[in-house]
Amino acid sequence: MKNKIIGIIIAIVLVMVIGGIYIWSTNQENSSTSNNLKNQVPNSLDKDSKVLVAYFSLPETDDASNMNEDEENSTVVVDGEVLGNTQYVAMLISNYTGGNIYRIEPKEPYTTNHDDLVDQALEEQENNARPEIKDSLDSIEDYDVIFIGYPIWWNDLPQILYTFLESYDFSGKTIIPFSTHGGSGLAGTVETISDTLPSATVLQNAFSLSRNSMEDAPSEVEEWLKEINMIEE
Repeated sequence: MKNKIIGIIIAIVLVMVIGGIYIWSTNQENSSTSNNLKNQVPNSLDKDSKVLVAYFSLPETDDASNMNEDEENSTVVVDGEVLGNTQYVAMLISNYTGGNIYRIEPKEPYTTNHDDLVDQALEEQENNARPEIKDSLDSIEDYDVIFIGYPIWWNDLPQILYTFLESYDFSGKTIIPFSTHGGSGLAGTVETISDTLPSATVLQNAFSLSRNSMEDAPSEVEEWLKEINMIEE
């Protein structure tokens, strides 16, 4: 009987030890996959911070007259100039922060026919494509903070964003995602960027704006930048 009790005690201890090891390793794993995600930029933007606003945007027309619904959904017209939704947000961020701006463009232009573009985006995603970028940055080393903007395509980053993220060394950089969308929000893309750039600090409090609310972009962008300490009150 005594031996049986001792055996039960040993079994319970082993279960507790093994369970503890499992919980510890799970917590370590979760910590390692999210330790580069931050809620806020540590310090306010100052004169010594060098900011880059890199973005991909695809307005489906450059003609402000007689736009169809799909073309209107992908564009903002400012003083007669047709801008892509993400392009417009990128310009606002650049204006508020004084950051340099860089547009990610494909070497082979995308179609602007909406249905064909939807099919092309899906095909690229299914093939895990890496579309070639037209003009690369001379250097990314001098930048401290890099905003990265994109539309949501098929609940993910456009594949050309993967090309961009894999083309440079973002070690030690603060990465701030922003996106425009048609109803999907950020669609998990912040975590995707974090996983792709484990040696960078990726801001979890990213910006996302619906294509139906583009008229609110100036005030929404300004408020968000204040929240993350990228412009002063």
